[in-house]
Amino acid sequence: MKSNTPIVYNPEYKFIVNNIEKGSRVLDLGCGNGDLLAILKKERNIIQSQGIEINEKAIYECVAKGVSVFHGDLDTGLDDYADNSFDYVILNQTFQQVKKPDIVLQEALRIGRKAIVGFPNFANITARLQLAIRGRAPITKSLPYEWFNTPNIHFLSIADFWDYCKKRDITVEKTFYLAKAKPVKYLPNLFSLLGIFIISNKT
Repeated sequence: MKSNTPIVYNPEYKFIVNNIEKGSRVLDLGCGNGDLLAILKKERNIIQSQGIEINEKAIYECVAKGVSVFHGDLDTGLDDYADNSFDYVILNQTFQQVKKPDIVLQEALRIGRKAIVGFPNFANITARLQLAIRGRAPITKSLPYEWFNTPNIHFLSIADFWDYCKKRDITVEKTFYLAKAKPVKYLPNLFSLLGIFIISNKT
């Protein structure tokens, strides 16, 4: 079955793709419609790729793009995967949506040598101003939902994630911050809409 849906190259994909070694094994937790895995297969020649997704419609899109995907709920556990069975485990726009992010991230770091975590920055200046001036839940480019239909259930900032990694002795190897498809180099907790972290367990 061929896909009629074009692959969308989201702004953060370039950073993720460029930081995954060719010939790697990649597991994408909450892979959505499979765009990122399809890009990685094409551009990085990954030798093993696997997605896990809960949305049935998205799973059909993955299959149409030739992406291997399992239907599963990340919060129910990843016990079927052995330690270090993947080189990279991706949690892009997923970390803030699971019920047990701490457990899911621990599992990601158990299964993969490295984890790539991307999430919307809830401390972005636009969100702060909307909350302060309008007194309402913010809506931004990275947070396009209203309070009643948002899939996000954990509201964290870039500073929060840095603190989280320090408390759990997680090594932050690289970071990348984005605002309107442009890199943010100064005061990312204030100006970036999206943060991406490449992390690993301390050895």
